[in-house]
Amino acid sequence: MNECDVAVVGAGPNGLSAAVALARAGLSVQVLEQASSAGGGTRTEELTLSGFRHDVCSAVHPLGIASPFFSSLGLERHGLRWVQPEAALAHVLPDGSAVTLERSLDATCAQLGRDALAYRRLFSPLVVDFERWLGAILGPLRVPEHPLAYLRFGRTAVHSLLSLCRIHFREPATEALLAGIAAHAMLPLSKAGTAAFGLVLAASGHAVGWPLARGGSSAICDALLACLYEHRGQLRVCHPVQRRGDLPRARAYLFDVTPRQLLAILGDELPASYAARLRRFRYGPGVYKLDWALRAPIPWKDPRCARAATVHVGGSLYDVAAAEQAVNAGLPVSKPFVLLVQPSLFDETRAPPGFHTAWAYCHVPHGSEWDASAAIEAQVERHAPGFRELILARACKNALEMERYNPNYVGGDINGGSASLSQLFFRPVARLDPYSTPLRDVFLCSSSTPPGGGVHGMCGYWAAESVARRVFRRSLRAGRSASSGTASTAQPAAAGTPIA
Repeated sequence: MNECDVAVVGAGPNGLSAAVALARAGLSVQVLEQASSAGGGTRTEELTLSGFRHDVCSAVHPLGIASPFFSSLGLERHGLRWVQPEAALAHVLPDGSAVTLERSLDATCAQLGRDALAYRRLFSPLVVDFERWLGAILGPLRVPEHPLAYLRFGRTAVHSLLSLCRIHFREPATEALLAGIAAHAMLPLSKAGTAAFGLVLAASGHAVGWPLARGGSSAICDALLACLYEHRGQLRVCHPVQRRGDLPRARAYLFDVTPRQLLAILGDELPASYAARLRRFRYGPGVYKLDWALRAPIPWKDPRCARAATVHVGGSLYDVAAAEQAVNAGLPVSKPFVLLVQPSLFDETRAPPGFHTAWAYCHVPHGSEWDASAAIEAQVERHAPGFRELILARACKNALEMERYNPNYVGGDINGGSASLSQLFFRPVARLDPYSTPLRDVFLCSSSTPPGGGVHGMCGYWAAESVARRVFRRSLRAGRSASSGTASTAQPAAAGTPIA
């Protein structure tokens, strides 16, 4: 391997984002990926039948389109196209009717009866100031650039979702809608801080939508790779890193891995106290994932469900809360909260003409081998009679199979660790710079660092900033020229050239 300024281990969206940020600064960068292709959680593959393209992990990207770092890259230059469904989200209520999260506050409030005014009062300021407070939470704890906007968000975000609903709302539809959104946290909805997930993702729906990437989530990875090659970065696939000797010579190393993998690779080098703190890092519940090839669209009882790519099937606030509470207690759920995406309704590239794809998962206990296929399909069939008859083929992964597919999904946890309030900003450990480690040349850039899970690249960006500041004595944020300090230690590959 060539020497380089920076080596990045892992070619998921955070690893690639870190690599792009540093390559743009003029540093020579190599990305090492153990799989045969880059992508991590942003791969798209024919999992069922030929011509049916399924997102292997992430599918809908409100934080992707909102990401300040992605926006700065102009990924559209490299083929990324966001597809906006008519409605951001549909939530199916116990009777089969649906409430939708619309881009328009007016259109959303029109469905909420007595809660219309309270919903508008809560979300209107968040939507107006969206970029100001979102930028403050998509990173480590620091002094916000817009403190008033951040404080307005924070004073409500610290509540539990149950408390938020009790304080502000009375309509079951409003409570159910926000419960399904907050359940993306994979935490009991009684936990402090779960309101933050409901606020962030609901406000994102109004401000930027819940879009798909045309052609599949792999389009995000492809655009990031194009940026990397544009700035003469390198990618090496089929290159597992199990010890220090598997790394090229570099001045800094970024690891897009969770604490468990970092300990396995460099545990003997880490100070005992830091290693002990990494071992105490908590992972959350897992997921059970299903993909379907369908002969026709899902026949929802309420046609409003066909206006959204994302459909939450989970019933009332208390149905969703009970399911998430049980999963976090280590119990399988007979009627799980189902997160479903129907991309081919809005992106014709996902299936052959006249056919469709759908993607769904539910939360399961950490490390569970439970087969949730029947439970998920029963939930969908209950609100879309005849759904099962449309299935041509299915593909599934339980929580442990998700981990085998991507070792970062420890026990099936797709968020890189529990998003509890104590681990939301202080991940993987409480440290002024959460991306650095006691080894001056080793940094973490995975979703096990702030701001956590989601395809937004901000963990990678902030880790790159830490590397630039601590190792190369410059700041990516200040936009300083990379030529002002350190010379590269190796000649990078020609632009656009991956290295197998």
